[in-house]
Amino acid sequence: MRTSETTLAPGPVMLDIEGLALNADDIRRIRHPLTGGIILFARNYQNRAQLAALTQAIRNERSDVLIAVDHEGGRVQRFRDDGFTRLPAMRQLGRLWDENPVIACKTATATGYVLAAELRACGVDLSFTPVLDLDYGESGVIGDRAFHREPRVVTRLAQSLNYGLALAGMANCGKHFPGHGFVRGDSHHEVPVDERSLQTILAQDAAPYLWLGIGLAAVMPAHVIYPQVDPNPAGFSAKWLTILRKEMEFDGVIFSDDLSMEGASVAGNIIARAEAALTAGCDMVLVCNAPASADELLAGLVYRQDEAARLSRERLVRLFPPGEALSWDALHREARYRHAASAVAALMQG
Repeated sequence: MRTSETTLAPGPVMLDIEGLALNADDIRRIRHPLTGGIILFARNYQNRAQLAALTQAIRNERSDVLIAVDHEGGRVQRFRDDGFTRLPAMRQLGRLWDENPVIACKTATATGYVLAAELRACGVDLSFTPVLDLDYGESGVIGDRAFHREPRVVTRLAQSLNYGLALAGMANCGKHFPGHGFVRGDSHHEVPVDERSLQTILAQDAAPYLWLGIGLAAVMPAHVIYPQVDPNPAGFSAKWLTILRKEMEFDGVIFSDDLSMEGASVAGNIIARAEAALTAGCDMVLVCNAPASADELLAGLVYRQDEAARLSRERLVRLFPPGEALSWDALHREARYRHAASAVAALMQG
């Protein structure tokens, strides 16, 4: 059971955990006041009962820690089997749009609902979805994770998916601002560079962020450098994040992408990376698959107590789901879920 919103005070760091259950190091990190989130991976999943026990154990340590996962569908779906619905890659929804936009939007809503309802039934608060990158056919790391090449189609399908998430009581996170689809480089392993102009990027890749407006609860910037705009990757760029906040009037949470990725290396060591991201305007920074770096960050990052930090905490609290989730058994008795799951299954079989 969550405590009231007035007592929630999540810190600015999201970390991962090592295995299927919490160990002493995990518990120490979760209890640290800088910690505000835990991101789960496939290595943290064995079955639904184990996952529910794990999320409850995290909750028992801290009620104000956001539990998140990259669970988009297609090849990026961390929890599979033992009842979890196999979710489509977003490109499948884009192809369905080309055949029938009305059915595509309805199926996107169904996908969002199934995705969020199943996660919430197991104690997960947030999935980092939807991907808003455009499908240029160039990026291997984005690939079929993107809905479509056309910004207006991406926007409409993302709106529909987000509606499904919201019906299940889950927020959303658009990524990777202002766009990762044009570059071939994978920011997990290198520092991609996009040489296009600001005007071109805003008119194409960043358009869904503007058109979605208040429909986005959170945004994750790309570890991509756009040298015609700023010499820093977007997640470390005050200019890009000011465009997002001021010109696009975005008032949700800005998450950094994983600071242990190679695309973040230009900012220095892990503490310098976190400070650069937070100073640029991020509300929460992620450190994944690097326990030594996580410990270094928790030991060395100064906890901000200024107005910006207060606003960040207020934004983060808004991401926590309202109310209790349906249990797994109750969910499968619900007509809305059964109808949505059937629509997803029909797309996967088509």
